[in-house]
Amino acid sequence: MPKTAVRPSPPPLEANDVAIVGGGTALWFLAFLVLIPFHSSLEESGHGRWPWICLAGAGLGLIGLWYCRARRDAIRRARAAEAAAGAAAEDPATRTD
Repeated sequence: MPKTAVRPSPPPLEANDVAIVGGGTALWFLAFLVLIPFHSSLEESGHGRWPWICLAGAGLGLIGLWYCRARRDAIRRARAAEAAAGAAAEDPATRTD
């Protein structure tokens, strides 16, 4: 069996999680608004829960949106602190050699 060269894994791709979750949340809420006028006919056919499922999806999406924003802000703070620590390490005035 021939050996293949092992390449390092690429860094993870960063996506705009806030936009993705926000778009999904908006779609769930839009589906709720579309289904509300048909609630009685949905109820008759045994699908009366569908609008409420959409509303629950929108509510969970709001929780996900809060989480994604908090995560994004924490990543930005960590990167800023890392950059500040790197800049302080390179600054000759702060060296104690």
